[in-house]
Amino acid sequence: MGVKIPKNARLIRNLLHGAQFQHDHIVHFYHLHALDWVDVVSALKADPKKTAALADNVSNAPWGGAVYFKNVQQRLKTFVDSGQLGPFSNAYWGHPAYKLPPEANLMATAHYIEALRLQAKAVRMHAIFGAKNPHLQTLVVGGVTCVKDLTPDRIAEFLYIWKETQAFVKDVYLPDVLAVASFYKDWGAIGGTSNFLAWGDLPQTDQEPESLFMPRGVIMKRNLAGVKMAHQARVTEHVARSWYEGGKDRHPYEGETKPLQENPKYRPGDGKYSWLKAPRYEGEPCEVGPLARVLVAYAKGQKEVTPVVNSVLKTLGIPAAALFSTLGRTGARCIETVAIGNAMEGWVMELVENIKNGDTQTYQPWEMPDSGMGLGLNDVARGALGHWIQIENKKIKNYQYVVPSTWNLGPRDANGKLGPVEESLIGTPVADPKKPLEVLRTVHSFDPCIACGVHVIDPDSNQVYKIRVQ
Repeated sequence: MGVKIPKNARLIRNLLHGAQFQHDHIVHFYHLHALDWVDVVSALKADPKKTAALADNVSNAPWGGAVYFKNVQQRLKTFVDSGQLGPFSNAYWGHPAYKLPPEANLMATAHYIEALRLQAKAVRMHAIFGAKNPHLQTLVVGGVTCVKDLTPDRIAEFLYIWKETQAFVKDVYLPDVLAVASFYKDWGAIGGTSNFLAWGDLPQTDQEPESLFMPRGVIMKRNLAGVKMAHQARVTEHVARSWYEGGKDRHPYEGETKPLQENPKYRPGDGKYSWLKAPRYEGEPCEVGPLARVLVAYAKGQKEVTPVVNSVLKTLGIPAAALFSTLGRTGARCIETVAIGNAMEGWVMELVENIKNGDTQTYQPWEMPDSGMGLGLNDVARGALGHWIQIENKKIKNYQYVVPSTWNLGPRDANGKLGPVEESLIGTPVADPKKPLEVLRTVHSFDPCIACGVHVIDPDSNQVYKIRVQ
C-alpha cells in the first residue's frame, strides 16, 4: 500500500516489543520454568545465613540478608505446613534430578517472589503507549495511535519502569540463570534441535530486514558459519499428520484450514495425531524462539548480542556447541533480554530528540486496495511469527498465520521428519517415568502455547465449549 511508517511509530513499536521481551522472559524463567530446576521444598532445609552469603556472592539484588531469607523461609514453611502449596503445588519435589543445594533453592524461591512484584510493574510499560497487556491497542496499519501520549511525563514514566526492570534483568535474572546453569551443565547436551529460523525484529531504520536489531536468518544442521538470509517464499505447511483435509504441502498464501469431517481423534496406525500443522522451511523443520534469534545474531556477529553470549559461555566454562540444548535455550532467553533491554534506552532518547525537534508524527493514512497480497514477518517473545493475506474486492479472501508454537510443536510431516519439540525429547534421560521432570524441562524451555497455535470456535453460534480431556 506504499505506507512508510513514521520514525516515532517505529520507535514506539520497538519500545513496546522490547517491553514485551523484558516482561515475558522474566515471567517465563521465574514463574513458568525455574521450578523445573529449583526444589522449593528443599529450601526449608537451608541456612538463611549461608543463603544470604550466597546471594551476596551471586547477585546485586537490592534485598537480602539473613533476616530477609529467614522471613521468606518462614512464609514458605507456612505454605507447606498448611498442605496448600498454592503456586508451588503440582510439582515433583524431592525428585532425584534436582541438583541445587538448599541454600540455592531458598535464594531462587525468594527471587521467584520478587519477580512477581517486578513483573507487575514491568507490565505497565505496555499501558503507557499500548493501552493494555497483552493485546496492545495502539499498533495499527500505518503506525501507532498514541500520539497524545508523547508527553514528558509519560515518556519519563516509561523510562523509569524500564530502568528498574533492566536493573532486575542484569542484577538478578542473569546471575540467577548463571547460578542455576552451573549445577546443570550436563543439560548443555540434552534437548537440542538441528535447524533454526528467525524472521528478526526491532528495525533501526525503515530498511527491513537489513536494519533489524535481532537479525533475520536461518541456520541448518547447527552450522553457524553457514547462516543465511531467511525468505518467506520457502515456507510451507504440511498436514499429513494433522487433523485437516488435504495432503499437499502449501505456502501460507495458498493455505487452507479445513478440519477433518469425521470425528478427529488419535487412532493408532492412521498417522494423524495433532491439531497443529507442520511448518517447514525448504522442507525442513525449524526451531524458532530466543535460541534461534540468539544463534542467528551470534552467527552474524551482532555487536550487542555477541559479547553477552561470549560472557555467558566463559562464565560457565562451556563451548558454543552447548547452546544447542535445553540449557542453551534457557540461557538465550536471558541473553536477548539483556541485549534488547540495553537498546531500549537509546530508542527512548531518539524519540525524545525527535519530539524536541517538532516531529510528533506517528501515523500515515492509507486506503485498502481493491485487491492485493501482503505479509508481515517479525519475531515476538515466543518466536518467529508470520502473517499472509489476500485481498479481493477490498475484503479478506484468505488469511493464514504461522505462529511460534506451530513451528516448535508441529507434528511430523509426510516424510516422517519430526517437529522440533519431538526431536528435542529424543534421548532425554528420565529418572522416574511416573514423574517425568526431565521432559518438562525441555518442553517448558520452548514456552509452548497451544492456544496460540489452535483456535476452536463454532462458526455459527460462536459458542465457547468446555472440553474435558481424558
